[in-house]
Amino acid sequence: MRRAEFRVDARRALPLLARAPVVHLATTTPAGAPVLRALDAAVLEDGVYFHGARAGEKAACLGRPAVVSAEEVVTRVPSWMRDPVRACPATTLFRSVQVHGTLTEIEEPAAKARALEALMRRWQPEGRYRPLAAGDPLYGGPIAGVLVFAVPFERVEGKFKLLQNLGPKEIGRVLRGLWERGAPGDAEAIEAIREANPGVADPPFLAAEGVTLHAALAPEDGPAVEALLAGEYWWEGHPRALIASVHREATAWVGARAPDGTLIASGRALADRRCAWLYDVVVAPPWRGRGLGRRVTELLLDHPAVRHAGVVRLVTREAQGLYAGLGFVDAASRPRSGPSTEMVLHRAAAAGRAPAPRSEE
Repeated sequence: MRRAEFRVDARRALPLLARAPVVHLATTTPAGAPVLRALDAAVLEDGVYFHGARAGEKAACLGRPAVVSAEEVVTRVPSWMRDPVRACPATTLFRSVQVHGTLTEIEEPAAKARALEALMRRWQPEGRYRPLAAGDPLYGGPIAGVLVFAVPFERVEGKFKLLQNLGPKEIGRVLRGLWERGAPGDAEAIEAIREANPGVADPPFLAAEGVTLHAALAPEDGPAVEALLAGEYWWEGHPRALIASVHREATAWVGARAPDGTLIASGRALADRRCAWLYDVVVAPPWRGRGLGRRVTELLLDHPAVRHAGVVRLVTREAQGLYAGLGFVDAASRPRSGPSTEMVLHRAAAAGRAPAPRSEE
């Protein structure tokens, strides 16, 4: 790899391979002809596993050197974010991984069953099938008949191109440009760039004293936000496991971390260009009273997914003063275009399975 600053180790690169919808397998036939295929794969601790027909072209390539690759685009950076005139600075930020090894047939029945079961768990995590096992008469014939092959981890190369070759000022310009553009995925790209360039100062839209604001939180933050919201009145009567799920599905999810990296504040929104709803703005008790709730709400309101909504709504029992300071008013005080009734369907209550929750839920 020409630029060492883009190189990442196997620990960081292999998760990309594991989450890729498909991977690319490149090898050659015994005659030296190139073969390139997009395939389903399961990543296990010792290699990348596939399955296929014994009569296929891939079977003829067994024993040949092979490369398995995957990539994901983080964002495309237009030239104007770096230079007002020149086209040359336009670039694409991405993550990629390559596994080099020998295409090897897996023959032992238990090892084949393990690989096939890993593929099933990946694409059918809900189960609803009998797990594959080599000794199960239901699967003995199919396991024996299918070709299972792998590329072991002989060499793993990861490349994360996230502006590590630029100086802090130029990176800062790109961060501001991404926030201004606000295309889908730009908030997540901002966080990826910041993680790859920890020495770069926080951009103005993420400025905060004593904490680090984040334009996007990740699925891995699910347990932390569950802990933050546990015990809050608006989550009473709802399963705690639902908290992480609704945050992963939010249009916008922002937060703040303490200097030690602990998630101490969070907020999410569901939005389109007509209307946005803010939910679950929460600050850890030791950090309350420092303006952090206001700062997280400001960040949510300025988020690209929320900033164009003509109306922003929320429900609160005790934070009216906070939100009034940001321009919110009691919805009942706003004139309506005509007689109307706000209606709600609580599915469990309608089915007689549970009492209707309180109005703020």
